Amino acid sequence: MTSKQKLKRPIASFILLTNIIFWPLFLLVGITSILGLPAVVFDIMLCISSWSSTFAFIILFKRIYPEENFMPFVKDKFKNKIRLSVILTVIMIQALVFLITLFIILSKNNEAGSIFTISTLGMLIYFFIKNLFAGSLGEEIGWRSFALIELQKEHSPLKASIIIGFWWGMWHLPIWFTTGFVGLDLIQYIVLFMILIISVQIIMTAFYNLNENLIIPIMIHQFFNFFIGILNGNVVDLILYNAILYSIVAVVLIVLNPKKVLYR
Repeated sequence: MTSKQKLKRPIASFILLTNIIFWPLFLLVGITSILGLPAVVFDIMLCISSWSSTFAFIILFKRIYPEENFMPFVKDKFKNKIRLSVILTVIMIQALVFLITLFIILSKNNEAGSIFTISTLGMLIYFFIKNLFAGSLGEEIGWRSFALIELQKEHSPLKASIIIGFWWGMWHLPIWFTTGFVGLDLIQYIVLFMILIISVQIIMTAFYNLNENLIIPIMIHQFFNFFIGILNGNVVDLILYNAILYSIVAVVLIVLNPKKVLYR
């Protein structure tokens, strides 16, 4: 394959194709719900739809990297030894965000039994595994192992994070209209959601650049989805608390190491 056949705008093509694939798949998720099919069918379709970015990357791969093969490329993103200090720091940060959010909810809710959405260990394990396949694994291969790395070749980590965070957030657009919010409530939800997503992306980038192993963003993504998913509360409030807390973490990371975040 000659260089003339390579995509001129690979990231734009990737984002466009990711959305083209996601919309009909997410429509099928909605159909399974409308038809009242078993919950496991709904969960399987949800998992498949979340892999739209990976499907898009696979389809475009040879047009982006003509001389490489997909599986070795992906394996290469996991080859660096994981640093225990990075893992522990990420876990501590996200556990702290979760505990602060939990404390806020508890302070506003007198019914302790209704704080969590899951009541049994079995369902908790199932929810953790489902989230792993319906979010972390399915999304990171495309968004982080490709798009984030490519953008950082031309832009600072911060600018690359904002770009990826914005389009990653916009990819969730069909989901926004399943929340039941309308008017100003929907606008508030979208704005807070985008702030939260971009903040999480900045954190992902900062820690990924420290270790350069895809396990890092996968883990951040997984704990983010898991912790926010097990809390039972007003959705907008949960998004608000997390948006504030993750934004603070993102700002702290920039202040602590500006050269690694602000400059290419």
